[in-house]
Amino acid sequence: MSQKPQQANTSDVIKVRYEKLDALREAGRDPFVITTSDRDTLTETIKNNFEEYENKDVCVAGRLLSKRGKGKVSFMDLHDRSGKIQIFAKFDDLGEEEYGFLKKWDIGDIVEVKGFVFKTQMGEISVHAKEVRLLSKSLKPLPEKYHGLTNTDLRYRQRYVDLIMNPEVKDTFVKRSKIISSIRRYLDSQGFMEVETPMLVSNAGGASARPFETHFNALDEDLKLRISLELYLKRLIVGGLEKVYEIGRVFRNEGVDTRHNPEFTLMELYQAYTDYNGMMDLTENLYRHVAQEVLGTTKITYNGVEMDLGKPFEKITMLDAVKKYSGVDFNEIHSDEEAKAIAKEKGVEFEDRHKKGDILNLFFEEFAEEHMIQPTFVMDHPIEISPLTKKKPDNPEYVERFEFFMNGWEMANAYSELNDPIDQRERFKAQEEQLAQGDEEANTTDEDFLNALEIGMPPTGGIGFGIDRMTMLLTDSAAIRDVLLFPTMKPLDGVKKEIGVNSEAAKAPDTPKAEPEKIDFSNVKIEPLFEEFVDFETFSKSDFRAVKVKECEAVPKSKKLLKFVLDDGTGTDRVILSGIHEYYEPEELVGKTCIAITNLPPRPMMGIDSCGMLISAVHEENGREGLNLLMVDDRIPAGAKLY
Repeated sequence: MSQKPQQANTSDVIKVRYEKLDALREAGRDPFVITTSDRDTLTETIKNNFEEYENKDVCVAGRLLSKRGKGKVSFMDLHDRSGKIQIFAKFDDLGEEEYGFLKKWDIGDIVEVKGFVFKTQMGEISVHAKEVRLLSKSLKPLPEKYHGLTNTDLRYRQRYVDLIMNPEVKDTFVKRSKIISSIRRYLDSQGFMEVETPMLVSNAGGASARPFETHFNALDEDLKLRISLELYLKRLIVGGLEKVYEIGRVFRNEGVDTRHNPEFTLMELYQAYTDYNGMMDLTENLYRHVAQEVLGTTKITYNGVEMDLGKPFEKITMLDAVKKYSGVDFNEIHSDEEAKAIAKEKGVEFEDRHKKGDILNLFFEEFAEEHMIQPTFVMDHPIEISPLTKKKPDNPEYVERFEFFMNGWEMANAYSELNDPIDQRERFKAQEEQLAQGDEEANTTDEDFLNALEIGMPPTGGIGFGIDRMTMLLTDSAAIRDVLLFPTMKPLDGVKKEIGVNSEAAKAPDTPKAEPEKIDFSNVKIEPLFEEFVDFETFSKSDFRAVKVKECEAVPKSKKLLKFVLDDGTGTDRVILSGIHEYYEPEELVGKTCIAITNLPPRPMMGIDSCGMLISAVHEENGREGLNLLMVDDRIPAGAKLY
């Protein structure tokens, strides 16, 4: 018998399914004791080779996704990994007992059907059932078939249901697998060797990113999750493995948006005796090969924009791109002070620690990046942002580096690799100075890597590109979460609520209520109260309103700002930018009710007018600023005025 306590708070539909399972067990037909199936054919194989299979006995198995018919004749659609096929079942063929059990099958059940292949009078290829068997009982209903699983957040959290209900989702991940296989085939054909390097490292280098940290109990040692594949792969170049690549997960402790997930798949390769020009040739040939093999064309369309991988890729230096799209010629700027002055003039945000090269990069991100739609190599970056790259012999302020862009996105990053250990030590030292100044993404000195360079590394070209963004482009997917089977999601009040559908079923009837969270404020400091009075007339001029968060997303090129689209009760969306990304991820704020001042003049921020101010509570805890966005009861309507 099934566990009755689990059913205490379930819906009537689920109760009926549990009762059906009880009846099956009482009849000695418990589907969960079955360990295998006699399936010998996939549905698409039958449909694609009907002449070969007509009147032939087959055994198919899969999930039941529709039922129709009445009385002594039933039609069902059975889905397996290759597609679907119609099942035709008759009382006369199966007998009273078997047909009775078949009639009690539910949408979502996993079933096996043995019979012969035929074509109905309507011309549909089908399997005429002679024997049927229930392999697994679906105890929770799938979403209603005409609407499917359309809630985006729930689709990501319950990818297993998403794959069942939305065939185009399965197609995306089939293509992702083919893309990775195609990359491997191409690189293997070029003489590259696939390798594996550590994920747990004591020094996370090779990129500008904040790592995740963990602790290894056995050695009582703090470790980090890798942010890049670079430094270990270069060690292998030193060791004489002249062409190496790795495809693997890397982890960066950063925000989540349409193009970023804290863990993602990176491909990096290194080739001895070449430079960044060789990496350009490889990138162009590899992208063209993958598109042709997976899609059958070198022309791809993303969000309605066609990009042609068949034409020679464009090339432009970062200096020229900035001059073209901002009108500023950094060849005419000779000091950090001049760079900061022009940044202020053009409204480009920068930090005090930034140097001329950093600001040049900020100008590129602000003015030029969005114009890199067709396949383009942006070459020769400033040395300040390229700590692992060879200087240009004729201009040591810049390095032999390129980024590959499509659709305004950075798709790949490549260098003529720095192999001078003396220069590399100086670059690491500069990075550590930036770290001391508050740059959490700066590298630290890796003594073992320096030791490898002192042994001697040949001239080398290297490149890394994100598999996920490549998959987004080749599958016309709007967000990185659409190409990750299990993207990182914020838990919804723990695992039980995250189940989503009929979560009450997971609760035992006697579960004790959780104790209220006890918050320790002993280490919290707050700003002293103002001693000066503000007259009521001045205060009353600030229009405090309740606002509903309709949309929230990270502002491109900013690590701090979130862009809110708000319902302020007027019927017109209000946009407010707030520098709270360090404390909140966009997804957790959608749907919340907040408080904003709505009668402030628009304030330009990162090229966007921010029309108001969201109210937050700020405090200091253990020497660090803490912030909490003021959120109120959702029963307060949008536009309600605060007095």
